[in-house]
Amino acid sequence: MLRPLVVAAPFLLWAFVGYVHAVTIYGPAGALRPSGTASSSGSGPISTGTLVNTQWIAALNAYNDVKLQAPALPNPMPSTSFAIGVANNAAGMGGLSIPQKGNFFGFSIEMSVVEQVLGLNASFIQIPFLNLLATVADRGGSVRIRIGGNTQETASLVDSLPNNAMIGKDKSVIGGSSRTAQTPTLEYTDELLYLLSNVSSLVNAKWYLGIPFNDTTHLRLQIAEAADSILGDNVLGYQVGNEPDLYASHERRPVDYSPQDYSDEFGVMVNGIHDDKKITRTGNLIAPSLQGTWSPEDLWSTGYLDAYGSSINVLAMEHYPDQNCAAEFPDGGFGPIKNPQDVFPNYLTHTSGQNLVKPYLNTAGIAQQLGKEFMMFETNTASCGGFPGVSDSFASALWAVDYGLQLAYSNFTGALLHVGGQNVSYNPFTPPPTNLSLFEKWTVGPIMYSTLFVAEALGTTNTSRVVDLAANGGNEFTPAYAIYEHDTLSRIALVNFMQEQNGAGSYSATISVGGAAFGESNSVPSQVKVKYLLAPSVSEKEQITWANQTFGGRFQVDGRLSGQEVIQTINCDQSANTCVVPVPGPGAALVFVSNDAQASSDPKASQTYSTTTVTNAIQTLTIEPSVLAHSNGHSGNFPLSGTSKGGANAALRLHSIDHSVVLIFVLLASFLTFVH
Repeated sequence: MLRPLVVAAPFLLWAFVGYVHAVTIYGPAGALRPSGTASSSGSGPISTGTLVNTQWIAALNAYNDVKLQAPALPNPMPSTSFAIGVANNAAGMGGLSIPQKGNFFGFSIEMSVVEQVLGLNASFIQIPFLNLLATVADRGGSVRIRIGGNTQETASLVDSLPNNAMIGKDKSVIGGSSRTAQTPTLEYTDELLYLLSNVSSLVNAKWYLGIPFNDTTHLRLQIAEAADSILGDNVLGYQVGNEPDLYASHERRPVDYSPQDYSDEFGVMVNGIHDDKKITRTGNLIAPSLQGTWSPEDLWSTGYLDAYGSSINVLAMEHYPDQNCAAEFPDGGFGPIKNPQDVFPNYLTHTSGQNLVKPYLNTAGIAQQLGKEFMMFETNTASCGGFPGVSDSFASALWAVDYGLQLAYSNFTGALLHVGGQNVSYNPFTPPPTNLSLFEKWTVGPIMYSTLFVAEALGTTNTSRVVDLAANGGNEFTPAYAIYEHDTLSRIALVNFMQEQNGAGSYSATISVGGAAFGESNSVPSQVKVKYLLAPSVSEKEQITWANQTFGGRFQVDGRLSGQEVIQTINCDQSANTCVVPVPGPGAALVFVSNDAQASSDPKASQTYSTTTVTNAIQTLTIEPSVLAHSNGHSGNFPLSGTSKGGANAALRLHSIDHSVVLIFVLLASFLTFVH
């Protein structure tokens, strides 16, 4: 069900007074200059209104300037020239995963930041968000998004909010704990659900939502009632309970809260959902979303799956490899603050992904027996916002490529990368701070590139089976995976966690297909195509490319890839049954064994959207300094000393302005367009 949608409804601004928020004047090199400083002539635009203060921006973790030193090369070094043998047919390979889909990686978006990330309401959608989703959906067939997190637990659907707001905060009710943040609870209207529906009408996006679980004596099921009606098949399921094994430590339940207590409360919710006639889908719950304090087996032993299995569609876990909570909450009892440089090497090893999946292998088998999906429902580099310099470095992209493929190999059916606000460093994508949204574009985190790599690695046939090749003697710095579609080899993924130093660190993999070892004939093709995920260093934050294309640097992203796509062609030696594929250090290579494999992974042509929208009826003007010399340039006794809306002297005594200046402003303003 859709509400009227306006992605961009331009109109001409014929009146200047009351609409101009800031003025842009020309100065050297386009650098930003604080308001009130002297102007000079030149070619670069400089804003004198709402400005980027680099010190203030760097204080936000999403834009931190921490850049770490690349770890030293391993000692001893692994072989940098090694062979990889793979069967051409799946029957010749052992240990293949269940069939996987290209939409394996999706996003988990904290409910409290929906307005900043998705849009203000159902009629104003963030265009970069649409474009970013399209890059994933075009490669994986669709994109899965969860709206929730800790803030879903106390959120309430209400009929209306002041000023027709979509989301508000009830400051009379405070959530959180004494160890972490004390935050007001959220209230939202069904406008949020119409917003999600309108996004789905533009991009093939599907949604997971959360039912509040903070009070099972007074169930609040309105989100499921409304979403079933508004979103229909675009809602995939409802999460019940977010990290219940942390309820006691977060002071949301008694200190002795146990797996049995959660199981009993979950039963109350299941009964309430089945008794609610407004909820039309009763078997699509997502649970238990454990964080790791309890093992899955702790909960299974209560009879949880026997009792509620028919109501659960997705068995879910939430896990981060580390936490940076002491830095975020110094008084929370989390111990000493961790040094990002010290933990940096932990993200540059195949062992990380292997250790992350190990506690869940038994449950992956149980999920298959029950015919359930099994998802890592929330994950990223580190909880409590990640590590500056790690979570926003190229290392995070390589880590996520390896982790995503390791999850797929281990029979998870999907993973959602978490998206928070301005003060986290692990975001796949971040809108500019609100007071810069008129001037700046978005920022993409390196980990976003991993979603493209994994989507193309798995393709769109929904038949991809993954196997960890234990390449190079199982070396932790040079992992490799083979992907089979329709039981035939289609792609090989190669990762190089090493940073090249003094000419060492890159490697070459010699790939053989079929042969006597697999009871097959030699099957190497005459050539293979290769796409590379590259950056100058593992610590690089912005200069990252996927097949030579990039989203852009900080405050430069509109959600679309730019640059000419470059796909390398490597000729193979069919007589020797070998293809030699170089992998730079650092970097990752996706090898397409056949043209059909590449064709099924190539992004499909889709509509993208221009980013000419702003968040309110305010705009900037670009004016030559000489024009300002007799206006607001603090020259003589001219009465107008500021143009920023709300400023002490803004728009005062306009009748005194020289008529030529007014004419210039009106003529320039008449060419501006806005979204209403």
